[in-house]
Amino acid sequence: MIQSMTGFASAKGQMGAYGWNWELRSVNAKGLDLRLRVPDWIGGLEAALRTRLGAALSRGSVTLSLRVQREDDAGTLAVNQAQLDAVLTALAQVEERAHEKGVSLGPTRASDILGQRGVLEQVSAEDDTAPLRDALLKAFEPLLAEFLDMRAAEGRALNDVLNTQIAQIEALTASAAAAAVDRRADMAEALRHALARVLDNAAGADEDRVAQELALIAVKADITEELDRLTAHVGAARDLLAADGPVGRKLDFLTQEFNREANTLCSKSQSKALTAIGLELKAVIDQLREQVQNVE
Repeated sequence: MIQSMTGFASAKGQMGAYGWNWELRSVNAKGLDLRLRVPDWIGGLEAALRTRLGAALSRGSVTLSLRVQREDDAGTLAVNQAQLDAVLTALAQVEERAHEKGVSLGPTRASDILGQRGVLEQVSAEDDTAPLRDALLKAFEPLLAEFLDMRAAEGRALNDVLNTQIAQIEALTASAAAAAVDRRADMAEALRHALARVLDNAAGADEDRVAQELALIAVKADITEELDRLTAHVGAARDLLAADGPVGRKLDFLTQEFNREANTLCSKSQSKALTAIGLELKAVIDQLREQVQNVE
């Protein structure tokens, strides 16, 4: 089953003090264009995500956004041991001097010491981001699965549309073949008039040249090859839709071949009915090509 290049998925998660938000989306593109917006302070994360996306996708303009927030950004409290020692030394000196002077001091509380400047301070230690990276990569798997499921669902809907359009091309090709049969009498009469004109002006002309001109008139009116190629292209398109793996580029090329045959058919039609069928054929092929642009 074909895959669409259109997809979207989002998710939230948390590990300890860290919370995150994912958003993964894609639209059609000629190749695979990965655009990642992830925190650069999480070592190895972007490279791992690129590898995973590159293995899962073949085409599409893909944007992955990740926002990571830490709840305790204010940091943690810690005792500065050197400053504490300095405060305690100074306090001991004050108490000793007060005793010498006969001054009575009240008991010192721990909160008084911690309140001294520099004793208790906020710190923000450098974290090892490996556990966070591993948690994010694990959380990415269900996000990617949801994203691929949406592309698959879009692909199933797209497959139905393409099969309908291919069936229309097949039906119009059959109608063109029938119209070509119906115009045989008119074409035979036109060829007789053409032959008469050639023969009337053939006095002294090269016989080989006259034969070539007659053959050219017949070829210009014959659409058998165009009908045969259109029929073959219909079969090739159905085979591609049933194939595994990315087929978007091949389908795009095939629609160009469809269009080339339809153009030639119109130029050779020489009948209103066949021209009308050819124009309708071109319209359906154009619709097919638009839809094929979304196939991976």
